[in-house]
Amino acid sequence: MQLDIVIDVVCPWCYVGKKQLDEALLLRPDSITAKRYRPYQLAPETPLEGVSRKEYYRKKFGEGSPQLAAMREHLLSRADALGISFDFDSDCTIANTLDAHRVIRWAFSAGVQDAVVDDLMKRYFEECAFLGDLTLLSDVAGKAGMDKVLVAELLASDKDKAAVQQEVQDAQKMGVQGVPMFIFNEKAGVSGAQEADVLVGVIDKIVAENASL
Repeated sequence: MQLDIVIDVVCPWCYVGKKQLDEALLLRPDSITAKRYRPYQLAPETPLEGVSRKEYYRKKFGEGSPQLAAMREHLLSRADALGISFDFDSDCTIANTLDAHRVIRWAFSAGVQDAVVDDLMKRYFEECAFLGDLTLLSDVAGKAGMDKVLVAELLASDKDKAAVQQEVQDAQKMGVQGVPMFIFNEKAGVSGAQEADVLVGVIDKIVAENASL
């Protein structure tokens, strides 16, 4: 079956969701014949120089927000088992993720989307790297086996900016309002960072339905 995963690389739940999807696919290794990460931007208005993460969440949730504290506590409670070391204390800059999504788009053709997505989110959430740094993005691409020089040249151009923005708009038209979103066979959508056993259950259900046709 086909699986599309709609994400934004500065969304912590997308990092958790990807790791839980990895676990699910280890349990059902032959179930997905085509997998692709699709772009979403939670804050497309973010300037190229980025914004302070602390300031961004202060404006979004308020000073000393119990809601933000509870969300981070929940994330941390799931992180260890997934091999994630969230750094919520250091000063970080949230990037406009358009360029990161361009690299992820090109990584699909190279067959290395998983590696690129994982590396980008690890660098941001665990190392507080700025994902708007074009040198960093080309380094991530090169580490995954892509042509680093070519990626750097493409990033310096407007290549596929409009295509990524259109994909984000298409996701919104489909009703995607939050990420991650898992879309099976272009119709069965599962929203949120679901546990591996939930995703396995969805996969098994679709397989059973297809077998009965």
